[in-house]
Amino acid sequence: MTLPDIPAPADSAATAAVPAAGEDRRCGLVAIVGRPNVGKSTLLNALVGQKVSITSNKAQTTRHRITGVRTLDGAQFVFVDTPGFQTRHGAALNRTLNRTVLGSLADVDAVLFVVEAGRFGLDDAKVLALLPSDKPVVLVANKLDAVQRRTDLLPWLKGMQDRHPFAEFVPLSAHKPADVERLLGILKPYLPEQDWLYEEDALTDRSERFLASELIREKLFRLTGDELPYTSTVVIDKWEEEGHLRRIAASIIVERDAHKGMVIGAGGERLKRIGSEARQDLEPLLDAKVFLELFVKVRSGWAADEDHLRSYGYE
Repeated sequence: MTLPDIPAPADSAATAAVPAAGEDRRCGLVAIVGRPNVGKSTLLNALVGQKVSITSNKAQTTRHRITGVRTLDGAQFVFVDTPGFQTRHGAALNRTLNRTVLGSLADVDAVLFVVEAGRFGLDDAKVLALLPSDKPVVLVANKLDAVQRRTDLLPWLKGMQDRHPFAEFVPLSAHKPADVERLLGILKPYLPEQDWLYEEDALTDRSERFLASELIREKLFRLTGDELPYTSTVVIDKWEEEGHLRRIAASIIVERDAHKGMVIGAGGERLKRIGSEARQDLEPLLDAKVFLELFVKVRSGWAADEDHLRSYGYE
C-alpha cells in the first residue's frame, strides 16, 4: 500500500455550478470520533472553514455534539464533532459525554475515525470497538506532519486494515488546507443523494449564546493549563442586544474554592485576560461590539450531579 499524493485544491472548485434543489444534490451526516486529544475539533473547524468547535491542549475539551456544515460543489457535509470517548473515569459528566458519542453514531451516514498517524493505543481500540458495522468508516490518520518518515506508516496502515474493514485510509494534517480538501473529495461519494438540510451559507446549528459560552471555556482552559481540572464549565447568565452591542454576563463554574482562586489569579489578572481574549474572538463571530462580564462560582460536585448537568446544558 502506498501513501496517496496530496494535490493542491483545484481552482475550479469555488466556481463550480451549484445544482438547484432536487438536482443531483448530496447531503449527509458525518460523525467525527476518536479518543481525547487526537485533533477532532481542529479537524472539524478545518472542514467547515471557520471555528465552530473550541480547541485546547486539555483532554476532553469538547463536551457537546457540535454540528458544523460545509456546502461545496453540490454536496452538503453535516459534520458532528463528538466528545472524546472517555474510557478511564465513570463520573456522571463522563457518562453523559459517552452517551453523546453513542447517540451521534446512531443516525449518521458515515464516520471519520480519527487517530494520530502511526499510533494506536488501548483507548483508540475501545473507541474502534464502538463503531457501527453497517456504516462506512474512514480512518483519518491525523498529525501526519509529526511523522518523521512517511515510509514508517506503511506497516502501521496495514495493521490498521487488519483491525477493521475501513472504507478509506486518509493520512493528513488538519492544519493543511490541501489535505482537508482531499478528505472532502473522498467523503463526497458516501453522502446520500438528497436535498440539503441547511442553507448554503450555514456553518453550524448552534446558537450564538452556546458559541459564546464555548469560546469563554476555551480561554479558561488555555490560560489555566493543567492547573484547573477539566470539570469546570461556563454558563451564560445574561444576553442583551442593543443595536450593534452585545451585553453578556457569564459564570465560570468550578468545584472548589481553590479552583476559584486559580481562575481569578493574582489581583484578578487571569480572569481579566480570559475575558479580554474571549471578547476579541466574540466580536468578529457576532459581528458586534461585546461588553463581557465574567464571574466565578463554586458548585461543589456539579460534575457528578445529573440535575446540575442538565441545568448546565448537558444532555
